[in-house]
Parts: sequence; C-alpha cells; structure tokens
Amino acid sequence: MKVRVNVMLKEGVLDPQGKAIGHALDVLGFHGLGEVRAGKLIEIEVPAQNEEAAVEQGEAMARELLANLVIEDFTVEVVS
Repeated sequence: MKVRVNVMLKEGVLDPQGKAIGHALDVLGFHGLGEVRAGKLIEIEVPAQNEEAAVEQGEAMARELLANLVIEDFTVEVVS
C-alpha cells in the first residue's frame, strides 16, 4: 500500500523558498499571486494490511524523520 506524506512549514514560519518561487513567477509574468509556500511530498510503499495501518505507519515516519515538528506540519493519505 502506498502513502503520501505532505510536509509544509507551519503558518507564520518564514518560507524563503516560497518567496523565491513567488518572485520568479512574478518576473515570468504571473502577476497578482498571493503568498507562495513550498513544501515536500514523499510517497512511500508500506507493508500495511489496511488503510488505517498505512496511515499510522506514515504518521510515525513523519514524526520520526520526515517532518521537523517544531516548524513543520504534515498530512498523510493513502494513494491508490
């Protein structure tokens, strides 16, 4: 079973990569954009028997390694 872990900086945490992307998009002619935030998306195949177990494994991996819980939030979803 495959899980998708989406990690994003928490609201209020400065996102220099998002700022750089927003500036580059403006230079390319994409004007009037709001705030741009960058994150990371990780897909992992896990040995789980059901969706609930897969999500639990994804959450455990996010807490242990994939996300810095001081400055980042994460979500986990099962991917078909």
